[in-house]
Amino acid sequence: MTQRQQDYYAETASGYDSMHVQPGDAHFIALEYVAVLLDVVRAKSVLDVGSGTGRAIQFLGQRRPDLRIEGVEPVSKLREQAQAPGTVMHDASGEDLPFHDGSFDVVISFGLLHHVPAPAPVITEMTRVARFGVMISDANRFGQGSTAAGMLKLAVHRAGLWPKFEHFRTKGRGYLESEGDGIFYSYSIFDSMPQLQTWADRVFVIPTVPQKKIPLVQIATTHGLLVAFREPSGPGWAGC
Repeated sequence: MTQRQQDYYAETASGYDSMHVQPGDAHFIALEYVAVLLDVVRAKSVLDVGSGTGRAIQFLGQRRPDLRIEGVEPVSKLREQAQAPGTVMHDASGEDLPFHDGSFDVVISFGLLHHVPAPAPVITEMTRVARFGVMISDANRFGQGSTAAGMLKLAVHRAGLWPKFEHFRTKGRGYLESEGDGIFYSYSIFDSMPQLQTWADRVFVIPTVPQKKIPLVQIATTHGLLVAFREPSGPGWAGC
């Protein structure tokens, strides 16, 4: 995350929850899925990367009080806004997680990667400290706009021309900026699937908003939960 985006969060920290945290939104739906999927790998510990004010920590703590849940958040004013008693949030960034390899059973992030100019290093760190699972709730650029627009964007991406398109669209900056979200980059959860497939045994996407009635999954949804699970030990999950 850039310093400018951190400054944006610091300036809007007092109103962060009213601006970004709404019951029933896409991240809320993703958290409902995460709470269930943690049982699949018998998770006992979770790290939330880019915790903001600790929404995911509080949500999962209420549903799974048996879990050890910690967070990472580089913006001090957001950490200060954390509402859940006993919330543990470390001052660190997703690109440099201060934990040993395999420190947590599952590592999650919500709405982080579209604010990062280079998501791959963050995912590298997430997979390094995760034992069994990584789950990412974020946007899908290909599902935004009309179906025709999605098809065009996917074609440009598959042709390897997306970086040039983004350079033109953002007038050379590489990012866009809005009052409600600060600096953001063009991102799709499908961008991160190949990287996670080299680490995990199972990788899949769960739509977290109603899907368009089309068969092509890459453009059917604007937002989703990207799930990557590793086999703990041999076939089945008995070794968890």
